[in-house]
Amino acid sequence: MVETVKNVLKRAVPQKVHSKVSMNRLKILVTTVNRAKADFYMDYIQSFGANMQFVFYGHGTAPREIMAALGLADSERAVIISIIGEDHVPAVLECLEEKFRTIVNGKGIAYTIPMSSVIGKSVFNFLSDNRSQVGRG
Repeated sequence: MVETVKNVLKRAVPQKVHSKVSMNRLKILVTTVNRAKADFYMDYIQSFGANMQFVFYGHGTAPREIMAALGLADSERAVIISIIGEDHVPAVLECLEEKFRTIVNGKGIAYTIPMSSVIGKSVFNFLSDNRSQVGRG
């Protein structure tokens, strides 16, 4: 029997062994809320598997007249940056929308930005909330 070159090469060249890594893509979730509610929203977002979050405190620049016309009393805001798995995005955005409607002084905005790459398998596993693979790097 004549073997094809491809089959001979498959046997001759050792195949690389790849460890299992979640193929879940990551997103950057940006949430802007009232500064007084920042801790609540950070804890809430963390319950969806966000392992890394940053909060930046800011102050709105709209004139008082416009703020009063829109029914906004306070211009102090918190911008929460969270890393979250793409599979959790629909649920977290839906739940945040509900919280924005139902919590007193809990209004805010939330949107996601795709993350194009992460360097390092351990970093990716940590950000993906893939606890079974973290530390096996």
